[in-house]
Amino acid sequence: MIRINLLPVRAAQKKEKIRAQILVLIVSLAAAVVVCAGVYAMTAMKISEQQAQIARTNDEIRQLQKVIGEVGRYKKLAEELQAKLNVLDEIKQGQSGPVHLLDQLSQVLPQRVWVTSFKESGGAVSINGIGLNESVVATFMQQLEASHFYSGVELQVTEQITQDGMKLQRFSLAARAQKPAAAAVAN
Repeated sequence: MIRINLLPVRAAQKKEKIRAQILVLIVSLAAAVVVCAGVYAMTAMKISEQQAQIARTNDEIRQLQKVIGEVGRYKKLAEELQAKLNVLDEIKQGQSGPVHLLDQLSQVLPQRVWVTSFKESGGAVSINGIGLNESVVATFMQQLEASHFYSGVELQVTEQITQDGMKLQRFSLAARAQKPAAAAVAN
């Protein structure tokens, strides 16, 4: 009978199995490395995209902060302008006030009363003058109180003086200037 030595075949088969297993191991390791590299690349790409998005958002924030700064500056300028306009309105109202006060004073001034000084400051009015007698001064005070531009008319001082041989009354009045309603001014 013929004898066949199968030992070398088994050894060769064993070597083939080991080679196949090593090849599978190498292929598996290569596939794992490729998969890990792919996952790493995708993660790195996502990170770079997020960083780019963060950079764009930061740029946008900086631009919006500039716009907010400009808006704040415009608001400040608008407030300053409004304050200036308010001052101009006050000045315009203040300009017409003394004119009305003096006009009203000339309208209520009796014939035998002479005003020697008129001062208005912050709504307080001081009037100094000379009258023929006490009743003319009293009439002047009543007419002044009845006007729409004066209130709280008070006699501060009255004294009798002699001028050019005539006995006259020197007086000093205090009053408050007031702004009448538009309807009262029209009258």
